[in-house]
Amino acid sequence: MDDYLLADRFGLESIYDLSKCPFIQKKVQRLPYAFVKEKLVLPVDERKGKLLVAICHPYDLEAVEEIRCMTGLEVEEIYCPQEELEAAIERCYHQGEKEASQFIEGLKKGGMAALQEREDEYDLLDKQDNSSVVRLLNMVLIEAIQQGASDIHFEPLEKEMAIRYRIDGVLQFRHSPPPELSKQLLTRVKVMAKMDIAEHRLPQDGRIKLAMGGRQIDFRASTVPVVYGERIVLRILDKSNVVLGLDAIGMGKKTLTAFQKYIGQNQGIVLVTGPTGSGKTTTLYSAVSEIHSEEVNVMTIEDPVEYKLPGIAQIGVNPKIDLTFAKGLRHILRQDPDVIMIGEIRDRETAEIAIQSSLTGHLVLSTLHTNDAPSALTRLVDMGIEPYLLTSSVLAVLAQRLVRRICESCKESYEPTVQELEDLGLKKGKLCRGAGCEECFGSGYRGRVGIYELMPVTGEIKRQLLASADASALQKTAMEMGMATLRSEGGKLVQAGITSTAEVLRVTRQI
Repeated sequence: MDDYLLADRFGLESIYDLSKCPFIQKKVQRLPYAFVKEKLVLPVDERKGKLLVAICHPYDLEAVEEIRCMTGLEVEEIYCPQEELEAAIERCYHQGEKEASQFIEGLKKGGMAALQEREDEYDLLDKQDNSSVVRLLNMVLIEAIQQGASDIHFEPLEKEMAIRYRIDGVLQFRHSPPPELSKQLLTRVKVMAKMDIAEHRLPQDGRIKLAMGGRQIDFRASTVPVVYGERIVLRILDKSNVVLGLDAIGMGKKTLTAFQKYIGQNQGIVLVTGPTGSGKTTTLYSAVSEIHSEEVNVMTIEDPVEYKLPGIAQIGVNPKIDLTFAKGLRHILRQDPDVIMIGEIRDRETAEIAIQSSLTGHLVLSTLHTNDAPSALTRLVDMGIEPYLLTSSVLAVLAQRLVRRICESCKESYEPTVQELEDLGLKKGKLCRGAGCEECFGSGYRGRVGIYELMPVTGEIKRQLLASADASALQKTAMEMGMATLRSEGGKLVQAGITSTAEVLRVTRQI
């Protein structure tokens, strides 16, 4: 029987939003986190001497009795679905915004006498009395996740270490821990990532798996030797922050409809281009998720596999055992695929196999690092691919960027300069910008939105490509056929008050 029906039979009150409960709002922690996490129970209020406790398993009478013994209060249960309960536990037990900064200040003032290495607990929210290094690293990781960072940079300098977070695509300085802690902090990261802690001269890669409340968060770790020690960057792979689905990633209706048409073909190549961190992988994952069904065999080869997609065969590139994109692709073709997703076309061999795959009845999705859509075809020609092969295989190229959204809490209107309007081809009128507030950590931005440039490989583009692979000529032809450039698409978002002129000019360029 479902827990909801069971709760109804027991006559329990049901609640589906715990965020407004007094204990959650004030972060009142009446029970140890380890107990709350294991039993999936959470005190949310106190009424007339009774402790109101949210539970997701109405039949767990043993947990209710333990709470009664631990608190000395009578317990009144209310039913709450597990997903909402886990989210409330995380909200109630997560650290304050400035806790990491305060902890570092305390260490600087109090010295390093408190450094004692003890066995650690790998759930970030479990505040056991661990060593200063473990506690500091946990605080930094929690803070970065709470602030929506995609990367954490640990950078050794001459006399200190700098910790910076990449939030919405821009690096922001956060902490400078005491020099005595710096080496131990880096060693701790290497231990968690299962790296060789004795090796300081060679770059290393690793992965860390951690829990934060009810969700699993992975980190991809990379170290490189620099002048003052080792520099470590952690890429945060938080599945709860990934928005999959072409209708959810911010494409305009016209672009979305056209892109869906191309990924709905049964053969050909669809390319997504842009610099690192422009959301290409998310777009490909969204496309693959839309295509996938029981009748379609979708296989991917990636470096590395960042997010696991249900029901899809995903292969991770591994240079140590000579599993390259090209080698993996050859084996994928023997697995009877309908759709193949290639993480990135990096060399001529991979490009050739991708084209041959598309010509033999497969739909191929892949990425390239180029500045705009027309440059993708130029790049493939530069790799050594014959233009006639591209005209018969490539269906469309999608270029994209991510621009930061103006923070809604501090958005203000202003009168733009003539130069601003000219740069984006806008008419006179007021625009918006963020003044900076606590909600956006003074940046004036919060969250990101995509801008897209879709170039269908039409007959005109094919003729131009066969005549000349010059990117400027291809772009001119595409614009004559109605292609909207990244900058013009960004201008529409500026006009709508979603982003700023500075953001659009930062991520786009004019040929």
